[in-house]
Amino acid sequence: MMIDINEIKNGMTVIIEGNLYQIVEFLHVKPGKGAAFMKTKLKNLRTGATLEKTFNTNIKIQKANISKKSMQYLYNAADTYYFMDMNTYEQVELNENQIEDEKKYLKENLDVELVYYESELIGLNLPEKIDYVVTYTTDAVKGNTSTGAQKDATLENGLEVKVPLFINENDVIIVSTKDGKYVSRK
Repeated sequence: MMIDINEIKNGMTVIIEGNLYQIVEFLHVKPGKGAAFMKTKLKNLRTGATLEKTFNTNIKIQKANISKKSMQYLYNAADTYYFMDMNTYEQVELNENQIEDEKKYLKENLDVELVYYESELIGLNLPEKIDYVVTYTTDAVKGNTSTGAQKDATLENGLEVKVPLFINENDVIIVSTKDGKYVSRK
């Protein structure tokens, strides 16, 4: 399906020059002189490479037909990650390079969406926020009570984040998968 370049949104998947891209961000630019244009940052869903591309505002691009399937993360062995459909018990494998950015957020039994283009598995979508148990945290430094003071914490999956001073080991915290930052205590 062809869409006008002005209809694009962050996260949308498009086909440009035969390659499958996800729109990471875009900016509509209207200079004082000359025609308006669209600056985009695109992520190649097959290679993981990012590309910045500029388009005239009068062109059309092809929107990719993407389907999503709910799965549960099981485990990883070496550089292969295993997921299971909880209805059919079908297992799917993803290679580490297909989920380079997402793999640090995975933990056992996490529900995710696998993304398919036609019958090709191209990646996964994480929940916006995920709960983790803090397995290790540094002690708060005495006197470091300024506003917004933070300390390092290691989570159950090995992810390291900055947390407020009142967070202790075995606390459950919520982390954003957009930027990898602490959101709140649960």
